[in-house]
Amino acid sequence: MSRSQLTRTGILRMALGGAADPLLPAEGDGARRAPFVLRALRIALVVSLYWFVSITMVFLNKYLLDSPSLRLDAPLFVTFFQCAVTAALCLGLSVGAACGPCAALPALRLDPKVSRSVLPLSVVFIGMVTSNNLCLKHVGVAFYNVGRSLTTVFNVLLSYLLLKQTTSLYALLACGIIIGGFWLGIDQEGAEGTLSWTGIIFGILASLCVSLNAIYTKKVLPVVDGSIWHLTFYNNMNACVLFLPLMMITGEFHTLYHFDKLGSPSFWGMMTLGGVFGFAIGYVTGLQIKFTSPLTHNVSGTAKACAQTVLAVAYFEETKSLLWWTSNLMVLGGSFAYTWVKGLEMRKAQEDPNLKSSEKNETGV
Repeated sequence: MSRSQLTRTGILRMALGGAADPLLPAEGDGARRAPFVLRALRIALVVSLYWFVSITMVFLNKYLLDSPSLRLDAPLFVTFFQCAVTAALCLGLSVGAACGPCAALPALRLDPKVSRSVLPLSVVFIGMVTSNNLCLKHVGVAFYNVGRSLTTVFNVLLSYLLLKQTTSLYALLACGIIIGGFWLGIDQEGAEGTLSWTGIIFGILASLCVSLNAIYTKKVLPVVDGSIWHLTFYNNMNACVLFLPLMMITGEFHTLYHFDKLGSPSFWGMMTLGGVFGFAIGYVTGLQIKFTSPLTHNVSGTAKACAQTVLAVAYFEETKSLLWWTSNLMVLGGSFAYTWVKGLEMRKAQEDPNLKSSEKNETGV
């Protein structure tokens, strides 16, 4: 296995585990470290890039899925196109790197046997990205984070059911706060007349699929020698094939045939931009973990969700009640508390040699 593949494997395993230690060795291990100001500036730039890509992608998807000016009711096609762009970018960058002076990226080739092995993950992946987009289509951007906030709860549930891992009382209390904020948010959306049960159901499904995706990713990684680059390529290629019959069943080909902006360059430009940002979010996520730590990445994600909510309320000129804001704070506070508790537990497990090996290797999925 190549050094780059090992690095990517480490990124995924540490991110899933929620360890509080830095993901990768600091730049300059074994040599003189960069000055503090330079390191702080680099971290600030990486975190800012993650925030920009993540927030922009949500607003772009909201436009493509539910824009009154676009009037395109084809969420599966939007998701299919983004998967196609991601697969094309993986292949294009791999070919470009092979032709360039340095082959930093591994070569990609489509192996039917590997593709079949990745297929179970691809099915879960389709459920995840489709549910995410359908949730965003039916709820506002401001409520989006609350609508799909149960990922942490499903992590705990699936850890117990599938991996036989128990969770501490403090972590369970944090999950309780998240669930309370979720239900309060539903209540307040209903009070304001903006509640969409369709969006809520897809948000719950998205949360479940995110948790399952993490589990299946770890199971499938050995098939591609631990290479996230290869896994991304195969996953998105499989998804493109699987989306075609789904689009046929749901009648989206008929919708596209009658779509009045199908020949518009601006429409395809926005679609391509959405695909590029969908590809970029995976890269900047790994980049943020690399230059900070998985724990800091989770904290950054929580803070980003808060900023995204405020931006959405301001951009769409919405007025929200105090209890609505309280529901958001409960979800964000519970998520932060869970991340903090798991970080402390993981560090304690690494420092205490008397703990059981199963506790030391807890994945926190």
